Amino acid sequence: MADAFDLVVIGAGPGGYECAIKAAQLGLSVACVEKNPTLGGTCLNIGCIPSKALLHASELFEEAGHKFEDMGIKVSAPKLDLKKMLAFKQEAIDGNTKGIEFLFKKNKIEWVQGLGTITAPGKVQVGDRVLEAKNIVIATGSDVARLPGIEIDEKVIVSSTGALSFEKVPAKLLVIGGGVIGLELGSVWARLGAQVTVVEFLDGILPGMDGEVAKNFQRILKKQGFDFKLGKKVTKTEKRRGSVRATIEPAAGGEAETLDVDAVLVAVGRVPYTEGLGLDKLGVTLDKRGRVEVDDFMMTNVPGIYAIGDTISGPMLAHKAMEEGVALAEHLAGEYGFVNYNLVPGVVYTSPEVASVGKTEEQLKEAGIDYNVGKFPFTANGRAKANKTTDGFVKILADKKTDLVLGAHIIGVGAGEMIASLAIAMEFSASSEDIARTCIAHPTMSEAIKEAALATTGLPIHM
Repeated sequence: MADAFDLVVIGAGPGGYECAIKAAQLGLSVACVEKNPTLGGTCLNIGCIPSKALLHASELFEEAGHKFEDMGIKVSAPKLDLKKMLAFKQEAIDGNTKGIEFLFKKNKIEWVQGLGTITAPGKVQVGDRVLEAKNIVIATGSDVARLPGIEIDEKVIVSSTGALSFEKVPAKLLVIGGGVIGLELGSVWARLGAQVTVVEFLDGILPGMDGEVAKNFQRILKKQGFDFKLGKKVTKTEKRRGSVRATIEPAAGGEAETLDVDAVLVAVGRVPYTEGLGLDKLGVTLDKRGRVEVDDFMMTNVPGIYAIGDTISGPMLAHKAMEEGVALAEHLAGEYGFVNYNLVPGVVYTSPEVASVGKTEEQLKEAGIDYNVGKFPFTANGRAKANKTTDGFVKILADKKTDLVLGAHIIGVGAGEMIASLAIAMEFSASSEDIARTCIAHPTMSEAIKEAALATTGLPIHM
């Protein structure tokens, strides 16, 4: 006899586990199917959490080695214990995944371990067990995108997964892809001693980011020792004794070059993971990129089957999936759920960080919207000068007629935290004047937000 639930969620990543928890809080009986032995999906196990642990540890390592003396702190050169640093990373993973297990028990969510296949509307097969549910949510996330002719072995030619667990610091690291993942993980190993070369098919890094921000950030990374080969592609990798030889060609065609490195990180994006779900037999519609097509309520063309997160269109970000999971749970419980896709922040957790919410200048120009730009550099911010963290700036874009803030972009230490205040302001339809008239504590890096808001229609105080 089948087990009956109000909701079965397939996938226990950020979108799936938040959907399950919220639905349970709203009174639904919930089961969550997860094929891996731990909860949390890519984000908690091999993505967001472990990468942030290594980013934090490597930043402290670099500070101790290069920045303490400027502040009058004399220490001997730090020594890297990579094995212990990786154990620190694992501690972060374990703490978070066990936290989700606790929340499942607290909210009486049944975790069914195994591969879930939707055999018919309302039925999910997991091994010999059949789960029946009024509604099914596909929250299976995404997998790393691969390049033809480049075989990932997770040892010397790695995806983001292998790049979290190098047994030693590669002397020379080639990163294929100038997006968020490649730059974050590249910066980890650069701080620990690797010489990093980034090959990007396009003419600039961080595709989709505000152009001025991306160009300035590239200059900062070059100062940190990154080498960039833009408008180029890696066409072949050849493993040699103790090294990898990569063949690099211009994207537009031309003479090839070779580069010998110790390791290669393939970071060219991610693709939806829907393998084994049985969607083809069910007739669930996918788009040309393999994403599940859904309506405004995240329902597929098959009634009772929904999809969220990386399996559907939109930015492949954990917090976007979380918002969708909660909104969908509310909808299924008869309440109102909504995701404002215009205000999904994006953050690059390098040092300094890059953060963005809303529209870029390029998007506003394409839409034919007249706008004002307000910018304020951290070189003019008192706290940044005191802390010697003056790289970067805050940039605010506001509608020229209404003064409504349409976009905000930050390069700087703590940018990922600061962007939250701008996202909240924009959620409440703030004008740049609203932000400019807000009292912000002094001395803080966040004062640059107020100054940038002042600059959209007038002059900042400290410039």
